[in-house]
Amino acid sequence: MTQTRNIVGRRAFLTGAAAAGGAGLATPSLAQAVYDYTASTVEENAYTNKRRNISSFTARDWRPYFTSLRGGAILVDTVSRGLHYWSADQSIYKLYPTSVPISAELTRLGRTRVTRKVEGPSWAPTPSMKRRNPEWPDFVPPGPDNPLGTHALYLSWKYYRIHGTHDTRKIGRKSSNGCIGLYNEHIQELFALSNVGTQVLLI
Repeated sequence: MTQTRNIVGRRAFLTGAAAAGGAGLATPSLAQAVYDYTASTVEENAYTNKRRNISSFTARDWRPYFTSLRGGAILVDTVSRGLHYWSADQSIYKLYPTSVPISAELTRLGRTRVTRKVEGPSWAPTPSMKRRNPEWPDFVPPGPDNPLGTHALYLSWKYYRIHGTHDTRKIGRKSSNGCIGLYNEHIQELFALSNVGTQVLLI
């Protein structure tokens, strides 16, 4: 009976924290629970407490989105907040949780490709970012304070990237200024799998 009350109490706390925007209440270990990809952990995660995502964050076939897998393919679903990767020979398929842009105005959809791969990227805000946030620094070197995390895939669209993040609270949320963010462990893996020229589709 005590164990049951504890479980119910924990769920109530997490639900309340999410409703209050509870970023300051959840712990890093709780944020990492999304790695399990189970309905229960997604439901209980204070950062991704979106019941509609539980059913949509599922494996997909590449054929409705690409005519071939030449060079590999990356599909980013901004609704379910998942990134799908298929290798050219179809031997590797990966599905990662992501962060997505905070608004429709900052979201770009369509076809692009990887044009550059950078390990330990530096970062500078775009002109529009500086207008919205004049207090932001003009340049951030590689390191734990860099918003691009440990690795970045630069796309053919100017200023758009798929990159890591040191702030794990952002994953599973509308939290970016246009880019797609992954856990550093996941972008490191995707970085190794993808190539310059890998096709990318954002839907």
